[in-house]
Amino acid sequence: MRIRYFSFLSLAIAAGFLVVASQAFAAADIANLALGVGIGMLAVSLVVAGAFRRYLPSLIGGLLAAVISAWMIVASQVFSLGTVQNLTFAEALGILGVSLAGLTAHELTTERVVHSLAPHTRVEGPNARDYEPVAG
Repeated sequence: MRIRYFSFLSLAIAAGFLVVASQAFAAADIANLALGVGIGMLAVSLVVAGAFRRYLPSLIGGLLAAVISAWMIVASQVFSLGTVQNLTFAEALGILGVSLAGLTAHELTTERVVHSLAPHTRVEGPNARDYEPVAG
């Protein structure tokens, strides 16, 4: 399950980089970055969607990120540089949102498993209300 976490984390880092780069770099550099990073994000998101296709939130998140990154690749080659700058910013924000939702879904499933498997001690008798989970 760690691969799912690191995959969504890498998508979030790459998208965050593109958000900053789309506002800081020259338009020609943004188009090249959108193409290169978009190809990488498309590959990672397709791996997530394929590997975790039985877990619906990961499948949806991977497919959404794949669609957005595929559009980023096409848009970086079709539109003018000024439009590519604005589209890259918006697409990177979209992938950032999708990857943060995927990270949240992963953490919710991890926490549910941890809490359901946590050992508890129960004191019987007059101190029965002193129920505390085992530290660990």
